[in-house]
Amino acid sequence: MKHTLSVLVEDEAGVLSRISGLFARRGFNIESLAVGPAEQLGISRITMVVPGDRQDIEQLTKQLDKLVNILQVQDITEVPSVERELMLLKVNATSVTRSEILELTNIFRAKVVDVAEDSLTLEVAGDPGKMVAIVQVLNKFGIREIARTGKIALTRESGVNTEFLKSLEAKVF
Repeated sequence: MKHTLSVLVEDEAGVLSRISGLFARRGFNIESLAVGPAEQLGISRITMVVPGDRQDIEQLTKQLDKLVNILQVQDITEVPSVERELMLLKVNATSVTRSEILELTNIFRAKVVDVAEDSLTLEVAGDPGKMVAIVQVLNKFGIREIARTGKIALTRESGVNTEFLKSLEAKVF
């Protein structure tokens, strides 16, 4: 199972190196990593997606918590949260296929950020599932390049679990 970890750290040289070193020593892979300033000056939030079972992730979070400059470690996998990712996607687009690609772009609320004679570059923002879906739909045209930011996430203050609501909606229809 993939776990999403939210880690608050002090902005100090070497923090990310110590975190990645811990993962390497324990034999864990980091599938996605996003780092940026948090709400307080001098603090950064690291969002990581890490494969592993619950017991391994619990042990890993305890070890992360012991590192210098780590302020808070939270496994938000099963906590109601808002998740987003950004992707740039370059797809083949001939004069014949361009209009169909543009229709699909609108359906996914993506933006065209570059137009060339034989390709389109799209900007897609949304939850990770949306990224997978648009890639699957556009694959038939030929995808040239993909660049993804990795997942960022914040817990929902409202406590509303949208995954639970989606499952209820699926049962109703």
